[in-house]
Amino acid sequence: MGEVTSDRVSKTYPNGYEAIHETSLEVVDGEFLVLVGPSGSGKTTLLRMIAGLEDVTSGSIVIGGKDVTGTPPEDRDIAMVFQSYALYPSMTVRGNLGFGLRMRKVPKGAMATRVEEVAQILGLTAYLDRRPGQLSGGQRQRVAMGRAMVREPSVYLMDEPLSNLDAKLRGGMRAELAKLHQRLGVTTIYVTHDQVEATTLGDRVAVLTDAALQQCSTPKVLYDHPVNVFVASFIGTPSMNLLRARRDGEDVIAGELRVRAGEAALKGVPEEFVFGFRPTDIYIDTPEIPNDWPRFEVTADVVEEMGSDSVVTFSINAEAISVSNSGAVDVVSEEERILVEAQGAQLSARLVGRLVIGVGQRLKLAIDRRHLYFFDVASGEAINGVR
Repeated sequence: MGEVTSDRVSKTYPNGYEAIHETSLEVVDGEFLVLVGPSGSGKTTLLRMIAGLEDVTSGSIVIGGKDVTGTPPEDRDIAMVFQSYALYPSMTVRGNLGFGLRMRKVPKGAMATRVEEVAQILGLTAYLDRRPGQLSGGQRQRVAMGRAMVREPSVYLMDEPLSNLDAKLRGGMRAELAKLHQRLGVTTIYVTHDQVEATTLGDRVAVLTDAALQQCSTPKVLYDHPVNVFVASFIGTPSMNLLRARRDGEDVIAGELRVRAGEAALKGVPEEFVFGFRPTDIYIDTPEIPNDWPRFEVTADVVEEMGSDSVVTFSINAEAISVSNSGAVDVVSEEERILVEAQGAQLSARLVGRLVIGVGQRLKLAIDRRHLYFFDVASGEAINGVR
């Protein structure tokens, strides 16, 4: 069975640097779990601890019901795919695929059969006698995955396997990975810094920053119910609009922006807080928009045409909130502060539809009041919200 559990695992290096702090995760058999976060968040270190490539300072790791905390990598029934393809250039695709089986002294007949099966699954049959230098980047990555697959492990560990591919090929390989996982059903733990990749691939996504797990849930829950301001700003493209705000009765006041949130939404919200709303919850005002949705007018500063929708950047007279990779709020450099004072807070709206919007155009926008977010200024923790 492919269950993986990390129980309060930590990793501290001799120089005192803590790469992972008391992180607990439970990965069920057959699940595709993605570890995502900015550079230095600890995601790769955690993956390498599960693989046995990094020692555990404290805590324990269990794979398939067995405590493997001190077990060497070769005895953990795992297979790992690295960011670099790590293929042997002098070997053919066939030789690369079968290398691990040959080291385990698998009989030649069984090895050949398994290599042929995996090559067929990955569409590599026609390339079995080629060497890595004769393959495209996507083909080489499939060989790297195939080398892990032939071992038939209980767990796959993947460390940013698509990061060396161009954007188009990366999108295609994401789809192939998803189909492959559905077909094989093997537990997979996948590391990436790309939140789009994380949310499109993962059954669940674990968001890390500053050596600590912030939230682990389905992509939809992370998007709709972030537990803190870091998750709110990290998940979603463009990032959530975040403003310093205060209460005025049932209204939220953020600079010139006044939003009627309602008594229920503001229950438990202090006088001052961080107010958030997603660019995807902003719409062009039309007669079909509910009357109780707050309206405001802006000037389009930047328009990014995406085909099916448009991302519009605009300014309002308010105090924007910055979120650091440590999860701290309101970390703004002096240069940024001067820019905010001169231009106002830079916000964005992702407007659905084949709209024709020009720079400098005045727009009347409406915010979906069912999706408002409130966070504590000091801790960054979510307080309350209308969902």
